[in-house]
Amino acid sequence: MGKIALQLKATLENVTNLRPLGEDFRWYLKMKCGNCGEISEKWQYIRLMDSVALKGGRGSASMVQKCKLCARENSIEILSSTIKSYNAEDNEKFKTIVEFECRGLEPVDFQPQAGFAAEGVDSGTVFSDINLQEKVRDLGALQGAVVYWWGNPFGEQRSIQSCLHFFLLMILVFKWLQV
Repeated sequence: MGKIALQLKATLENVTNLRPLGEDFRWYLKMKCGNCGEISEKWQYIRLMDSVALKGGRGSASMVQKCKLCARENSIEILSSTIKSYNAEDNEKFKTIVEFECRGLEPVDFQPQAGFAAEGVDSGTVFSDINLQEKVRDLGALQGAVVYWWGNPFGEQRSIQSCLHFFLLMILVFKWLQV
């Protein structure tokens, strides 16, 4: 299957360095089997700190799972070197914030939750454990700072759009990469 990248486009005001925080950050995804097309009903998470051995000693992945419908073993790996923050200078441009190596599993939906962090541009104040699933999130030191989230399914096009307002508008997009 190759690589699938999560890209972010945002209009940042008074914040920078928006990023997932730590190796235990949970990327909540719904997965599709590349063999039979079965899509998981429940949200599954993968973390950088998790490593599961592949059958036959062919390495490891962040998640290995057997499809409930066709019984094929599939895997997905978070490519740690691709995790990037979204900064004020990236304003209103698409930027890849993470890539996944997909071997039989294809992410079809993403649900941001807790574990994001950002910094105030002028104050340098760090806001950690930002939960993007909450409809409204008061960040305290920045007056009027709120976080909104809602999402849309992938559909047939191998791309996803989810919108976030972080006193800004963000669009999260999974995009198929040619390898």
